[in-house]
Order: sequence, then C-alpha cells, then structure tokens
Amino acid sequence: MTNNSVRIVSLIPSGTEILATLGLTNEIVGRSHECDYPPEIQNLPICTQARLSSHDPSRKIHDHVNNLIQSALSIYQIKTDILEKLQPTHIITQDQCDVCAVSLGDVEQAVASLVHSSPQIVSLNPNLLEDVWQDIERVGNIFGVDSVHVLENLAARVTICQRKLQGLSLTELPTVACIEWTDPLMTAANWIPELVNLAGGQSKFSLTGQPSTTISWETLLQSNPDIIIFMPCGFDLNRTRQEANLFAQRPDWQKLHAVHSGRVYITDGNAFFNRPGPRLADSLEILAEILHPEIFDYGYKGTGWDTI
Repeated sequence: MTNNSVRIVSLIPSGTEILATLGLTNEIVGRSHECDYPPEIQNLPICTQARLSSHDPSRKIHDHVNNLIQSALSIYQIKTDILEKLQPTHIITQDQCDVCAVSLGDVEQAVASLVHSSPQIVSLNPNLLEDVWQDIERVGNIFGVDSVHVLENLAARVTICQRKLQGLSLTELPTVACIEWTDPLMTAANWIPELVNLAGGQSKFSLTGQPSTTISWETLLQSNPDIIIFMPCGFDLNRTRQEANLFAQRPDWQKLHAVHSGRVYITDGNAFFNRPGPRLADSLEILAEILHPEIFDYGYKGTGWDTI
C-alpha cells in the first residue's frame, strides 16, 4: 500500500526494520535516535533522545540506567514538538524493555499531548522468534501489506540451518555462553537461547523467552562453556572488542576452556542480536557460522562477528 495518507513514526529500531522489510520505508516520516537501518532512513527527523551517554564504561551506564529508573524517570525523552510537526497516523513502539527504547507509557503520554493528530500506537512485545514473525504479520496487516513472502523467506532460512545440523549428536553441540553485558555480568535471554539451540549449540544460563540473567564471574568459571560470545546490548563490533578485551583481564580468564581452544567471539549485537526484527535470521546464520564453521560459511565474519 503506497498510501500517502499513512505517516509512520517508528520509535524502535526493530520496528523500523520490520517496516522496511515489508516495503513501507517511504511511509516512515520520523524515527528514534537509535534507528539506523536500513541506511535510507538515516536522514529522517529524530523524535527521541537519550538521557545518558552510551560512550561511558559499562558499569557507569548500568548504574545511570538504574538511577533513572529508580527516580521514575525514563531513560529516553520523546521530542513532542517534532511529533506534533510530523503529524503521524501511526507510532510503532515497544512494551518490553525500558532500557532498550522509549516505554509504552511515555509514548501514550506524548500522544495524549498532541493537538493536531491522534496517531494509532502499535506496540511490539516479542520474547521468542515466533513472536517476532507474528509482529511482522501484525504490522503487515495494519498497513494492508502481504507479509507471506517475507515470512516464508525467513522460515526457509531457519529450516536450511536446521537441516544442515540434523546429523549431529549431542556431544557435537557445544555449550555456549552469550554475554549481553560485562559489568555487571549478564547473559542474553529472550530469543537468544532459542537462536543458539537452532544454530547447533546448547545455551547456558539464560532461559528462552525470559529476561536476561545476571551471573557471577565464579558461575561462568565453574560452568566453563565450550564457546563464549560477546553481544553487549547496543554496541557495535569495535565497541564490543573493547569490552571483551577489558573483560579478558579478569583473573583466571586463561583457565576457561573457550579461551584455551580459541573459541571466544565478538559480535555486532546492536545490528543483529539485540533487535527483535527480520535480521534475527541473520543472527541465526552468524551463530551457525561461529558454532559450526565446518558446516556453515555465510560470509558474516568481519562484519557480523569476529574472533577476539
């Protein structure tokens, strides 16, 4: 539907990517400060700003986030004046993580203050891969776009991955720790354990569909996973490399099995793993490449992931 009357503001990167994959890029009139993909949306007006600096050390970011939440302040501010000018018909947001994007409550409050428009709020709240696919279908339905082809393509990529792994025995499935934050130490959850298992691994610590888990350094040492993958929330490959190198200075780091066997990896968590959108299919392929290089070579090394 190339309907000129549709004006969408997306306040969450995964929402922007879902719109783009459904062919609705031209209908997006505004975005969040974190929406950076696909590249053609980068010149659109920005409707949010952060109250903290993402350049700070991990512990400082974590503490700042906690302080804001405890003060009942949002981590992000919505620029209501820009929303007013844009007069959107729809706003895409999320109701899952107040650290990842503006909260649903903030969006509702901002919309209530608009004089010239009363946009429909579309809130996404995915915890599993299936939820993400359903969100794509739901967004397609709202805007009269057929999502069948997009969803079939995503499902096919998952199926191809699984078929190639069919012959593996349990002993050939490595144990994997996915690190979502380094200080404090947190392991990735929601859709990540599911992706690890689909890519031929055994996810440690976190449960599929549940929030991320804080673990102690001792717990990581004791469980001694075969593979460690860094995917800090909101960080690109270079920033993740810095974080991983800092983390590797801990005592006993060298004792870890994954370190000995050279199976510690960094990823671009911001582009792939942290965003519940269509690029989770890429994330699955990245994990498959990391876990089973003898079976998969999609060509993501150097952009989606690298060795430490």
